[in-house]
Amino acid sequence: MYSPSKPFKVYCQPCWWSDKWDGAEFERDYDPDRPFFEQLADLQKVVPRIAMLGKNSVRSEYTNHSSDNKDCFMGSSNMSCENMMYSDFVISSRDSMDCMTIYSKAERCYQCINVDNSYQCQYCILMDNCTNCSYCYDVRGCVNCFLSVNLRNKSNVFLNQQLSKEEYQKKVAEFHLGSYKDRKKLYEQFLELLQGAIYKYSCIERSVNATGSYIFDSKNTAVAFDADDCENVKYVANVEGGVKDTMDSYRNAQKIELIYECHALIRAFNLKFCNVTYDVSHLEYCDNCFNSQNLFGCIGLKKGEYMILNKKYSPEEFKKLKEKIIVDMKARGEYGEFFPIKLSPFDLNETHVALFMPEKVEGKATTGTFGKETLQPEQIPDDIKDVTDDILKQALKCVTCGRNYNIVEPELAFYRREQIPIPRQCYPCRDAARIALRAPRQLFHRSCMCTLSHPQHTGQCPNEFETPYSPDRKEKIYCEACYQAEVV
Repeated sequence: MYSPSKPFKVYCQPCWWSDKWDGAEFERDYDPDRPFFEQLADLQKVVPRIAMLGKNSVRSEYTNHSSDNKDCFMGSSNMSCENMMYSDFVISSRDSMDCMTIYSKAERCYQCINVDNSYQCQYCILMDNCTNCSYCYDVRGCVNCFLSVNLRNKSNVFLNQQLSKEEYQKKVAEFHLGSYKDRKKLYEQFLELLQGAIYKYSCIERSVNATGSYIFDSKNTAVAFDADDCENVKYVANVEGGVKDTMDSYRNAQKIELIYECHALIRAFNLKFCNVTYDVSHLEYCDNCFNSQNLFGCIGLKKGEYMILNKKYSPEEFKKLKEKIIVDMKARGEYGEFFPIKLSPFDLNETHVALFMPEKVEGKATTGTFGKETLQPEQIPDDIKDVTDDILKQALKCVTCGRNYNIVEPELAFYRREQIPIPRQCYPCRDAARIALRAPRQLFHRSCMCTLSHPQHTGQCPNEFETPYSPDRKEKIYCEACYQAEVV
């Protein structure tokens, strides 16, 4: 994940996790005459960093911030998955590709967003317990639905029209799904369909006292985005799997408790100001530390305890020195916030800021290979059935950013099995396109747009709410009651 311009030592996964080196080798004494972050920056430059962060996984070297996977490729925040490719924040799923934010049991899915417990679905958003649905938004308990929105427990529905099984199969058969040209037209039609859908003010389900969007099975969750199974959390994003008493944090999963201003944690208790740490407790200002407890200002430890700047102390010495450092940091105005931006191992345009808040990033990402293509986009066969194995040897060119990308063998097998044409965009551009279809991570105070007559009101609905949809957007935004009255 580190570009060649970065000053760090970078180890492959087997070397980093091996016992042939120890982070304690880089120990140093605390210098009270120097700013603490300056000392931490010096340590950061010498301790090896793992090239791609993975743990307890098999043949999943090209996944990042992921664990307990098998045969996964080019994904991030994937956990307990098998045969997942090009996907982000996917849990307990398999045999799928180009998906994001799936919390459980998606199988044979493609280009799906917030889809759970579903099988063989393509280009779907906000779906649960569905089978063989394509180009659908906000559908639950559905089978064989195509180009439809706001459905509940339906089957054989095309463009929101109920058909017989035979009529439905005939309609779908009119589309040549293996053709890139036909798929492009279908996608454009899907985008138009989304404009006419009814949107609940925010996607909050089975939750109590919650504000934000994409919140599920949570309680006392405020200003949260992509939160599942959370309690007493605020100002968070991408948190799931038992997160409690957490604030100002991003990408935390699986049994997280008492966390403040942290990024990328798995199974952690009582942490402040930490980055990328798994299976840990009682840490402050630590980076890339694992299976450890009682650390302060440490980097790259795999099994550490009572250590400061990677140096071992007795419990009493640790407590005394830690208190002194905090006093010194407060005097310099260092303590109480996350690491300063100068300690970030990445440029701004290499981070998720470039995807979720592109207006804050100057310039485009420059990582990757450019100008080395051996097959132009127009030379790729339109139909997947006409694509030969020779494409595995070719360098393709993204039609959006010009970056080179390639097709790998299991990816090609997936396209052939599911009748999907070769994509003309690289993975990062496909990822950006998916994120653009989701509600943004911000809140606006608005009123319900429903003017229909319901038992709860006549004419304009008076309800107000916090919603991620800004007033200048075109979607129809309804309050909970009006939304429930209209979905079918």
